[in-house]
Amino acid sequence: MLSTMQDVPLTVTRILVHGALVHGDAKVTTWTGDGEPHRRTFREVGDRSSQLAHALRDELGVTADERVATLMWNNSDHLEAYLAIPAMGAILHTLNLRLPPEQLAWIVRHAADRVVIVNGTLLPLLAPLLPHLDSVEHVVVSGPGDRSVLEGCRPRVHEYDELIAGRPTEGYDWPELDERQAAALCYTSGTTGEPKGVLYSHRSIYLHAMEVNAAASFGLTPAEICLPVVPMFHVNAWGLPYAAFMAGTSLLMPDRFLQPAPLAAMIASERPTVTAGVPTIWQGLLAELDANQQDVSSLHTVISGGSACPPSLMKAFEERHGLRLIQAWGMTETSPLGSVARPPAGVSEEEAWPYRVSQGRLPASVEFRLAGPGGGFLPWDGTSAGELEVRGPWIAGSYYGGAADEPFRPEDKFSPDGWLRTGDVGTMTPDGFLTLTDRAKDVIKSGGEWISSVELENHLMAHPEVAEAAVVAVPDEKWGERPLAAVVLKNGSAVEYVALRSFLGERVARWQLPERWVLIPSVPKTSVGKFDKKVLRKQYADGELDVTVLG
Repeated sequence: MLSTMQDVPLTVTRILVHGALVHGDAKVTTWTGDGEPHRRTFREVGDRSSQLAHALRDELGVTADERVATLMWNNSDHLEAYLAIPAMGAILHTLNLRLPPEQLAWIVRHAADRVVIVNGTLLPLLAPLLPHLDSVEHVVVSGPGDRSVLEGCRPRVHEYDELIAGRPTEGYDWPELDERQAAALCYTSGTTGEPKGVLYSHRSIYLHAMEVNAAASFGLTPAEICLPVVPMFHVNAWGLPYAAFMAGTSLLMPDRFLQPAPLAAMIASERPTVTAGVPTIWQGLLAELDANQQDVSSLHTVISGGSACPPSLMKAFEERHGLRLIQAWGMTETSPLGSVARPPAGVSEEEAWPYRVSQGRLPASVEFRLAGPGGGFLPWDGTSAGELEVRGPWIAGSYYGGAADEPFRPEDKFSPDGWLRTGDVGTMTPDGFLTLTDRAKDVIKSGGEWISSVELENHLMAHPEVAEAAVVAVPDEKWGERPLAAVVLKNGSAVEYVALRSFLGERVARWQLPERWVLIPSVPKTSVGKFDKKVLRKQYADGELDVTVLG
């Protein structure tokens, strides 16, 4: 027997219409670096989204299911594209501007993007690629930048504001879409093999936005101001633009000003209450605030995700600046919200700490299981470690196969019964808290035992003289693999390897202590700010590192 309830599709269109109508006075503030920030209301964003949809359909001929790419920073024009493109039935394709040019070109060709909307400051990145992008017919330029680099390019060039000017601010005939229709496309960072496309549906975006707004997650409300430091080109900025427009949460957009000093300045000036970014962002902000104190007391929720947040960083922010970092876990394939580390009620500060440094508790509708190394699944006992597999309404079930190909499900990424294999190794407590001990590819297998590179890194970064540390497995004749510790020291530090190893020896078993040590100027990072350990492993294999071996 079916219910008697109305069947209303969950679509980005409903987020757009609701936010512009009900929360029309909420603000989108874009930081400009100097002078007055640029401000628009949700109502104005809604009007301009309608104008953009008219321009894409009537002027550029964009039809349903066609891909419209964005190569943009976090700003109000990008938000308009976030809303208009899926709502008109096309597919928003966010391009990661930090990828190598050849990989970026491969992604555009694979997606068969017809239109690229680009910030003017990013034209030097796009222009050299255009001769190799046969599918691109139109380039729409937003904001200041040197247009001369586009002279002689094959695609037609349009100015964003000129393209939408004079078009109707309302009355766009938003189609009634199937909620399972594709709305947005994001590619993984391609750390192994070519990047893989993840096609988010309207339904998955809507449900994910509702979870972001839940009190147990990010807790967005009309009373908040959200600063999404996480880029809009990466996993839909963790869903924050959609969640904020749904909840009526005003947005503070950092544009291209993601460096520690301007971040501190915009927080002090615009008084956001909620923010989210990767640990490397918070490490830089901590150093800036230590050197140049700013009033950041408006923040009550600081989400750290993308990679494990060092406990030492969490303690330093809280002790020195009164900010509590909240750890979250997810990945491109999970939209990305998978879990948030909010301790349960009734625990003391000391009892709360193990919960806070975990990856958090799984939300409703998302299921976790731990696959054992020998087959079967492991218990949630807080100690049994296995590979995390997940499923749920905003979890990918396959990858985008390209414009002419069917979706595909690699066996190493998806189980036979459809669960996503995350590649993360960890444990689960009986009450649903996840603790990741490592990436499966980064676990150090030494003499038949596993050593967690993440645990060693966290302990090293707790040393007062260490700015960053990465630990990777390197070949060893006797043990198979042993840890190599690559350390970035704070300015002026001259701490010796023996002292660092002794510091570690007070925190881990002796057999886990690295023999090989190297000082590096900075830890290599991926396009989204994660430690890029494959670079360190290659540098070691090629003999490029000045390694010291301790007896």
